Amino acid sequence: MMITLLRRVSRTLSQPPRRLSALRYKASLGVAGEDIQQDRRLKTIDDLPGPSQLESLYWLFLKGFLFRIHELQVRQKKKFGPMWGATIGHYKMVNIACPEILETLLKQEGKYPMRADMLLWREHRSLRGHLYGPLSEQGDRWLKLRSVLNQKMIKPTDAASYTEALNVIVPDLLNRIKQLRAESPSGLVVHNVASLMYNYAFESICTILFETRLGCLDSQVPEETQKFLKAVSTMMENEIVVEKLPKWASTWLPFKERFLKSWDTIFTYGTKLIDQKLEDIEGRLQRGDDLGGAYLTHLLTGGKLEVKDVYGVMPELLLAGVDTTSNTVTWALYLLSRHPEIQLSLYEEVMKVTPGEKVPTSEDLSKMPLLKAVIKETLRLYPVIPINGRILVDKDVELGGYAFPKDTLFVLCHYVISQDEVHFPEPDRFVPQRWLRSVGITHHPFGSIPFGYGPRGCLGRRVAELEMHLSLAQIIKTFQVVPDPAMGEVRSKYRLTLVSDRPIDLQFIDRQ
Repeated sequence: MMITLLRRVSRTLSQPPRRLSALRYKASLGVAGEDIQQDRRLKTIDDLPGPSQLESLYWLFLKGFLFRIHELQVRQKKKFGPMWGATIGHYKMVNIACPEILETLLKQEGKYPMRADMLLWREHRSLRGHLYGPLSEQGDRWLKLRSVLNQKMIKPTDAASYTEALNVIVPDLLNRIKQLRAESPSGLVVHNVASLMYNYAFESICTILFETRLGCLDSQVPEETQKFLKAVSTMMENEIVVEKLPKWASTWLPFKERFLKSWDTIFTYGTKLIDQKLEDIEGRLQRGDDLGGAYLTHLLTGGKLEVKDVYGVMPELLLAGVDTTSNTVTWALYLLSRHPEIQLSLYEEVMKVTPGEKVPTSEDLSKMPLLKAVIKETLRLYPVIPINGRILVDKDVELGGYAFPKDTLFVLCHYVISQDEVHFPEPDRFVPQRWLRSVGITHHPFGSIPFGYGPRGCLGRRVAELEMHLSLAQIIKTFQVVPDPAMGEVRSKYRLTLVSDRPIDLQFIDRQ
């Protein structure tokens, strides 16, 4: 029945979008400390252009855009303009695809910035009796939680303190690359680079958060770790489907149950690592040893969080810490392999700063502007989170001549914004030089904000950047990276994060 209805919609898609209607907005709304006067002409969310709910379902499920929502949003911006309305699944939303409007919105967030309600995540926590973490929590408790988690994480000097630990892991990554390519028929190809980088990122974040090595870069990855990594992928893919389905459909289709079971696996794994650290701390106390000041030890012994709080926090930190690094380094290697002239320039920069066998330090990274520009340009083309959400819960807001009441859901179309040719000429091209101060940065400051903005910005940004810079510098120093001719064309796929739609296979050739 649903399919029949959706097909009927296809006959109406050539019709132009409904026109905006100006109206006299009678109420007096508080906006950023001022009132919208009664006689001022404003529009409401119902006046926004945009697709009907059936049209959205048609494009998502019949036209195959469910896992390419970011591309659908590019189409919708061209059709409806920089701001449009839509209703999908459980949500009525306002899509923002303009850096100027995005800046206006984010600068009015207030004390408790609120993500999209994370309804499914919160439902899982409530069903299982877990506390919310930094991504799913809201309001005053979120602010208190975030203030504790920021310690030893948010400042550049905090991240720099993890350099030595990460520089122990990167050689294991290089050795694993050599092992994997030796297993290929040509002796050069590493298949599914994203999987390798996911293991590297997971090993890195667990070393930082849990202060332990898990063996993710060994030739045989522990079975429990494999289950965890599989659960993350399953959770994300099923969440996308459940969010887009009508409520009545999600109760009898299998996607929601898969989503919940995947989160159970993630929490079980995180709880085990925390329990192991608690045993380690207790043993140290009994022996009179120094506890040290690493991250998890600090959270467990600092007196500001209870153990049950830490159980709720860690799974979300693990997810956030793994996807940023793994996806971005994979895309960066893919782009560099397709642009050998840029790869050569990067190699020359890295060799100039760290000649011979010298291992990069955090101070060395500050002398590698092209390295940082490569990561920034990669994140512009392939933002880890291509779509984000905000809800302004404490006030009404005016944007672009529209009055929106509090609790409106705003969808931040980061992928679309970073593809804007007005701010990024030739937006499809990989041009790291556009980020170099020496050539003059001209884009809008909100044109590409892959780590978010303000208090809700990425908690682990500095650590993620350190992981990416250290690993990419040493990979390019060790190998020339070339596309595998058999790989074919690669496109991006939406899975909450932006991943490749097929395995990225690359050749890693030893530098002479």
